Amino acid sequence: MLVSLEEIAPLLRSPVTGGPLTRCETSLVDEADTSTRFSFVGHAPVLVDFSRSIFSQEALLANQAESQVRRPRFHGLRSQVKRLLSPPKKITSENVQEFIRLLLRDNDRPVVLVVGGGTIGQGMAPLYEHPTIRVVALDVYASPLAQLVADAHQIPLADASVDGVVVQAVLEHVLEPQVVVDEIWRVLRPGGIAYAETPFLQHVHEGAYDFLRFTASGHRWLFRRFEAIRTGVCGGAGTQMLWSIDYFVRGLFRSVAAGKVAKLSFFWLAAFDPLIPAAYASDAASGFYLMGRKSETGLTPQQMPAVYHGAQG
Repeated sequence: MLVSLEEIAPLLRSPVTGGPLTRCETSLVDEADTSTRFSFVGHAPVLVDFSRSIFSQEALLANQAESQVRRPRFHGLRSQVKRLLSPPKKITSENVQEFIRLLLRDNDRPVVLVVGGGTIGQGMAPLYEHPTIRVVALDVYASPLAQLVADAHQIPLADASVDGVVVQAVLEHVLEPQVVVDEIWRVLRPGGIAYAETPFLQHVHEGAYDFLRFTASGHRWLFRRFEAIRTGVCGGAGTQMLWSIDYFVRGLFRSVAAGKVAKLSFFWLAAFDPLIPAAYASDAASGFYLMGRKSETGLTPQQMPAVYHGAQG
């Protein structure tokens, strides 16, 4: 369940200095530098170090921290079409259940940070619905589901303050994903668990705010300071083909709608994903997942060739 801002207030830290924050009327004051203040947009403090962020303070505050990209809501028939184009992933549901099980094994009331929590990600509803899991969500835009407006390059939480972190379909949208993963490592308690889903063969989405993609090995290296619990494909070659069909047709006809119609016509390709052996799927996946436990040791460069489990060696 989402917790209140008041409940997480002791965990909050300045993204500028790392110092504690104190509420002062309509802002939060950095105790390490009282000249630094963070204003609110609605219920959420804007905890961003704009000197190191892609976002402009003036622009963000002027539009009340609205999302920089269009985020349509789907209802009725459109929701059913959306489900055909992007069906729920069984592996995500299984991983979320394992994530919950591991969290509750170590703590009766774990705190979970959701990076990119402006919406509830695909398959993530059980986290929010669980009565004893305390969810803290941040995103770069204001949302009823996010207590914090923040840039994940400087997560505004204390060291070792959360039990778990979810980062789903986010790392492709940050300029420095290694910095973000290092921040995730920092805010996790010893032995804390991270769960990530990140694209590999997906086309540009969210326009100017889409930067990087990762192979399975690249994704593992990104989380090299974590002991891997589970890794694998989330969205195989069939799902990846749907992306290609969509963008080929939209480019050919200069029409996003045409691309979506073409994608819908071939929605059944995703049903072939389970038929493709894991090694081949890894070389042609739409994306990858990793569940890992915070570790004091990590992978070395010399260990990386052995991480590859594709069909080419």
